[in-house]
Amino acid sequence: MVQISKQKLNKILEDQIFDIFSQVLTDLNTKEQAHSLLDDFLTRTEKTTLAKRLAIAHYLERGRSYENIKNTLKVSSATISTVQRMMHSKGFDLLLQKINADQWAEKWSQKLLKPFNKFIK
Repeated sequence: MVQISKQKLNKILEDQIFDIFSQVLTDLNTKEQAHSLLDDFLTRTEKTTLAKRLAIAHYLERGRSYENIKNTLKVSSATISTVQRMMHSKGFDLLLQKINADQWAEKWSQKLLKPFNKFIK
């Protein structure tokens, strides 16, 4: 479990370190770089928790039921409810837009390349 000191950090310093961290995330260019950063900064449990939150939001957006999400992702109804409350925030909207755009691009690239597949080995 993540533990944070009860001592408050100076607000200016806190803003600065969050800005630096956000910039580092923005500067990542590849999936491999993102994996390296996540592997070095987060525990396996923390990565799984974040990935499941995103998957829950994606499944809810696609109309999956709580029961289906619970069984598929092995999460509680309370977790699903928490994500559902958060999923219309700016951050979740950006992530879901990115997932939808990537899925759309993948779907159409496969359709567009289908006639040429017989020439590609």
